[in-house]
Amino acid sequence: MNLDKLKEAESAFLHKYPGGFDNPDIQIIGKKHRMSKRITQAQAFFAKNKFRDPEEICSNMTKVVNASSMISLFEKPKFRDLLKILNEKQKKQLSNGLKNFLHGNQEKGFNNMLEILRSGKLAKWSLMTIIPNYYHPTHEVFVKPTTTKGVIATFELERLIYKPQPSWEFYHRYRETILEMKDLIDSSLTPSNAAFSGFLMMVMNS
Repeated sequence: MNLDKLKEAESAFLHKYPGGFDNPDIQIIGKKHRMSKRITQAQAFFAKNKFRDPEEICSNMTKVVNASSMISLFEKPKFRDLLKILNEKQKKQLSNGLKNFLHGNQEKGFNNMLEILRSGKLAKWSLMTIIPNYYHPTHEVFVKPTTTKGVIATFELERLIYKPQPSWEFYHRYRETILEMKDLIDSSLTPSNAAFSGFLMMVMNS
């Protein structure tokens, strides 16, 4: 990691937006994502005791994806249509996969979800990581391909090699790196991992 670049980006951002994500100009930008509402919704839908009915879990997954400003308008209907045609066994696997990702064996859960989405040709990083990002906003990360590739290149994250096909190995390493980077900068830039990624995206594009 190029720490000098990260600290330079931190300094420039705080100079332009004093107070970081508490700055009024940044809050206006952030309003379109309605993060607090999405977090509350996800935490209500996917608490550990809610995983009794795979049909309901799949329905709620569709609702969260459809409401998210971070998911492509092209992916939303495809995700909805895929979940509609899953059979009972597949819905159970997807539900159990999300439960494990959020509350149990994360690698197993990730791979179970990936298998179902791959069956519908929807093995997309965004769809794999959006709900965990909302449910655990300070621990999990949202992997947006363009931003992720930019972060790796800009901050010289040499041990990370992005690939379009989601994998637990990459997710685990990328999350570990993002959490490490977060600890190195001012807390006003890290109210959530999504906000921190937004900061990284903004400084890359400035």
